[in-house]
Amino acid sequence: MQKVKPLKRFGQNYLIDTNILNKIVEEISPAPTDNLIEIGPGRGALTKKLIEHTENLTSVEIDFRVIDELKEALPKLNLINGDFLELDLNPFYQKNKQKLRIVGNIPYNLTSPIIFKMIGNNKIIQDSVLMVQLEVAQRITAKKGTKEYGILAVLLQFFADVKICFKISPNVFSPRPKVYSALIHINFKVVDLSEIEKEFFIKTVKACFGNRRKTLKNSLSNSIFGNINFSDSDINLNLRAEQLEITDFVKLAKFTLEKQRQSGLSENNTQ
Repeated sequence: MQKVKPLKRFGQNYLIDTNILNKIVEEISPAPTDNLIEIGPGRGALTKKLIEHTENLTSVEIDFRVIDELKEALPKLNLINGDFLELDLNPFYQKNKQKLRIVGNIPYNLTSPIIFKMIGNNKIIQDSVLMVQLEVAQRITAKKGTKEYGILAVLLQFFADVKICFKISPNVFSPRPKVYSALIHINFKVVDLSEIEKEFFIKTVKACFGNRRKTLKNSLSNSIFGNINFSDSDINLNLRAEQLEITDFVKLAKFTLEKQRQSGLSENNTQ
């Protein structure tokens, strides 16, 4: 494969260390029947190892420059030249009703959008093994009361069990990034929420952290839920968002949704 210069706009840092690649494959532990989707195969270093274990692998690559080389090197690979964030994941699940496993060394500047996309599709995803910036991995796994505890931590820990597998040095990439990386494994839970309940949970969590250094009362009053009176929500509104348990956010989301429904009924009754 001809040498392709990594592009900064795609957040490309190619992994070149065989030992790290083997450790990633060991964590993924791909089975022949797995429904695997790889984000950003790049030059195909991880892809080549994955396809040794399963033929049911789809790799999504936005950089058109490496498509021909990947097709030539891996003719059995189901390769899509496109943006993972714009990809409809449902057809991959509907094909055989098998939940997806999503893996990859993802662009670090797109970590949050990729995670939000997976949360949006949580019912059809089994798990995800991703390489992310170490600082982001620490935020994702942060506990209540710490400065790292925020939107990503609350949402992912509600929808999934998350662990940091191991830390990764900048020295194993080309070009070398300026930050340490980490491999994370996200195992999605079966969460019994309707789509509207999930939507309100996500919106409520974001609203609570909208003014991070302020109390919940101030954050919520300055949010899209500013018209709701939360005084009888059974949550201490003098606390800040990082002081809440995940169960508190669930309670607030249910309260918010109920108030919105009541408001809708009231408006309909006056028409």
